[in-house]
Amino acid sequence: MDDKKMPEGKSEAEHRREIGYKSEIREISLENFFQAVLAMRAQGWRLAQICAVCVEGGYEMSYSFCNDKNYWMLTLRLDVKEDQEIASITHIYPCAFIQENEAAELFGVKIKHIEPDYHNTLYRIDEAAPFKKKE
Repeated sequence: MDDKKMPEGKSEAEHRREIGYKSEIREISLENFFQAVLAMRAQGWRLAQICAVCVEGGYEMSYSFCNDKNYWMLTLRLDVKEDQEIASITHIYPCAFIQENEAAELFGVKIKHIEPDYHNTLYRIDEAAPFKKKE
């Protein structure tokens, strides 16, 4: 039996405990963020998702990584001020370009050096950064 499939008669929580699943959210500073992303890549973690959320004075960026060998998930949580620029991680994880373009276009997060950068043409929308908090 493939151990990734949930056995019949077991709940998802039971199966996660059996296989040793672990999930952690780690707050991280911008100064330590890119070194941590490089370390995740070097250790074989894959990028699972990037999530942007508007918070008071800026954004909360969550970068979630999965380690398929031991079923662990680690989310690096980064607080970004509204006027602060952050660098793209597409040179480390090329698959990040869609989610970074989305965060920039829909929320207004200032992400520099996205490759490829869609320059606010990923979606057909009527207003700039529609999910950004309005004053």
